[in-house]
Amino acid sequence: QAEDEKSLQSYLKRKSDVGTGDGTNDPKKRKKVYTINLDPAVRTVPYQCNIDIRDSVKYKDVMKQYNLGPNGAIMTCLNLFATRFDSVLNLVEKRADELEYILVDTPGQIEVFNWSASGTIILDSLAASLPVVVIYVIDTVRCERAVTFMSNMLHVCSVMYKTKLPFIACFNKTDVVSHKECLLWMENYDAFAEAVLKDGSYMASLSRSCGLALAEFYRSLRCAGVSSATGKGFVELLTAISEARNEYQTQYLPWLEHQKAKVLEKKEKEAKKDKLRLAKDVQNEADGSDDDDDDDED
Repeated sequence: QAEDEKSLQSYLKRKSDVGTGDGTNDPKKRKKVYTINLDPAVRTVPYQCNIDIRDSVKYKDVMKQYNLGPNGAIMTCLNLFATRFDSVLNLVEKRADELEYILVDTPGQIEVFNWSASGTIILDSLAASLPVVVIYVIDTVRCERAVTFMSNMLHVCSVMYKTKLPFIACFNKTDVVSHKECLLWMENYDAFAEAVLKDGSYMASLSRSCGLALAEFYRSLRCAGVSSATGKGFVELLTAISEARNEYQTQYLPWLEHQKAKVLEKKEKEAKKDKLRLAKDVQNEADGSDDDDDDDED
């Protein structure tokens, strides 16, 4: 993922160095790329990093302090970082007008976004302020077998429907293995089922069943094939990102506003109920006081 992000950042930098896209070479109009690393366990980051989680949270110290293993320490680091993510968001929002792309490199653990509150906090915070597109990087070499391809599709569908954000499945290492067969399997279940039959492993039957159940979910998934080594395919990836950004504006934002309205409506109803309950309690207390006064007069 880091290699893929390095290539994407390098491509975007070359693109901005060429010009502004409007036929001029005005440096003031050139857009910049802003990169955020959220992987606390990575030893080296092969790209220029503007914000790095490792500057705020020390992975090895967290392992020692909380007596955790590698995965648990990564999750804990992100949980700690999420508590101060508002500071990151403020920095990004201040520079948003001068930026064209903000690349956020996340850990490879799927638990971060499927089961952890920190992943939800980070994604929802970004998506509430800026257009967000999720790019899931897939190792195409490991998708040569139909059963491992289906494992990736399970992860893809899991993250896609958990985040609810515009999503791109990015097949990397296409210079080694073409991703065209993967696209065929996504579009044509019969072709996938035929490939599974050739696999004699115990996973074949399960993969075939999963494919039948999930085919409708990933069939129309937005995809791109790239090579981090050669840079091939990044033009298509940027086109997919542009399309996904439009989806954010036309579909995700209206859904987000609808969700906000529902929450606000629920709060207003609860506040109204609390007000009526308070008024009833005050009235009951007043009635009780009147009864006590009548008893005193008797």
